[in-house]
Amino acid sequence: MIDTHSHIYLSDFDKDREEIMQRAVAAGVKSILMPAIDIGSLKQMDQLTHDSITFYKMAGIHPCDVKEVAENFEELLLELCEKEEVIGVGETGLDYYWSTDFVNDQKISLKIHCCIAKQTGKPIVLHNRESTDELLDLIETEQDGRLKGIWHCFNGTVEEGKRAIDMGLHLGIGGVVTFKNGGVDKTVAQLPLDKMVLETDAPYLAPSPMRGKRNEPSFIKYIAEKLADIFKMEVNELVNKTSLTASKLFSLDGIK
Repeated sequence: MIDTHSHIYLSDFDKDREEIMQRAVAAGVKSILMPAIDIGSLKQMDQLTHDSITFYKMAGIHPCDVKEVAENFEELLLELCEKEEVIGVGETGLDYYWSTDFVNDQKISLKIHCCIAKQTGKPIVLHNRESTDELLDLIETEQDGRLKGIWHCFNGTVEEGKRAIDMGLHLGIGGVVTFKNGGVDKTVAQLPLDKMVLETDAPYLAPSPMRGKRNEPSFIKYIAEKLADIFKMEVNELVNKTSLTASKLFSLDGIK
């Protein structure tokens, strides 16, 4: 399995990271993709190694960390995203849940991330919270045929999902698909599986039956099991399909 969205580099995991990685290996996790939260995230990512798991890095600024856009921000981010070992741009996006004080700066930051994603040919990873219409409108404006990426933690409507897919995006399916009263499972069932990838968003949004606990990569097995049930297929087949999709999207090495 490929966990396409995990913040395993955060200090939340410092005390027991090795045990977490052992559980991930036991669950069948082969690769972990790590979106950045801020510029300093890359240094934290560089410290991670494991014999049985391949870590992949991204560079970007989370919308909740955008207060004002520095003059040299685009130049600095482009320099990071041009590195061969950086496979994606993000996470970026819009978040109106925690604060609307820096909405304009979030939009400027998102546009810069889109520009860099197009320049580098690397996928963009999009965070969205209470901003769906404006996020999709902005992506639609930025799409010139070169933009590709993931709507991380998809929890939209069928129509919103189809719109995102039509604009060249994939859908990141995480723990919310397992929530009994969330309704995301019913929405996902009406959208194409070949446009979906698995993610945990660890340490956040743990899936059922681990809901409320600190999320970790091994919990992706519950997401895979739920998605396999939704699409009436064996878990191994579901894992193979979503892993191939992720591999192609991010041009991952050594994954067939």
